[in-house]
Amino acid sequence: MPASDTPFQLDGKVALVTGAGRGIGRAIALALARAGAEVILNSRTPAELEAVASEIIGQGGRAQVSPFDVTDSAAVRDKIGRFSRLDILVNNAGVNRPQPFFEVDEETLDRLIALNIKAAFIVAQSAARLMAEAGSGVVINMSSQMGHVGSERDRTVYVMTKHALEGLTKAMAAELAPKGVRVVSIAPTFITTPLTEPFFANPEFRQWVVDRIPLGRIGTVEEVANAVVFLASPAASLVTGSSLLVDGGWTAW
Repeated sequence: MPASDTPFQLDGKVALVTGAGRGIGRAIALALARAGAEVILNSRTPAELEAVASEIIGQGGRAQVSPFDVTDSAAVRDKIGRFSRLDILVNNAGVNRPQPFFEVDEETLDRLIALNIKAAFIVAQSAARLMAEAGSGVVINMSSQMGHVGSERDRTVYVMTKHALEGLTKAMAAELAPKGVRVVSIAPTFITTPLTEPFFANPEFRQWVVDRIPLGRIGTVEEVANAVVFLASPAASLVTGSSLLVDGGWTAW
């Protein structure tokens, strides 16, 4: 996948994408590869990663798989610590389990905190360590529009975790800037993926979402992936500590 001579090209860069087996993560991996990066694909499901890697290689790109559970801190530190080089991290793995506030059980609370906050922190810490040693790199945390607002739709825990991730992004950016490492977040609205399609099959829920997006439609994985390529590229070389909202205007009102 040769990249053209533009400030958006990523030739020679190595990118790690967590949660890369499906949905947004898969689209991001494909887009980074098309921009010229070698992509390291991570999730807990080797078969899915192999399928994405085959797709990338079949299109002339470069990819390798690195299956591990990002909630296993020891495995994260070991696996990432063995990388010979890392220029881009897309900290994409995450989960949501919508429940009304008074019905949130402790297992759900622990699960979302473990993956959306703790695992994201450990992955970012491990990746940024390599980048700081090299004097350059970019960490892209996958946040959400819900990291900027609240929601009346059963998402208190998810909203809490994404606000935490936005805070982490700002604090990391300030601390790591002298080391040449940029840290940003990307905050999508509701996106059509295999995981969200069952929710959108409910006409009432779908309409609730669309009514809150000024552009009047649900987002696509490709729109998120294209924004990630921008943030990872030299075109965004002065962008750090901020969040790119890919939300169709949800947070504008």
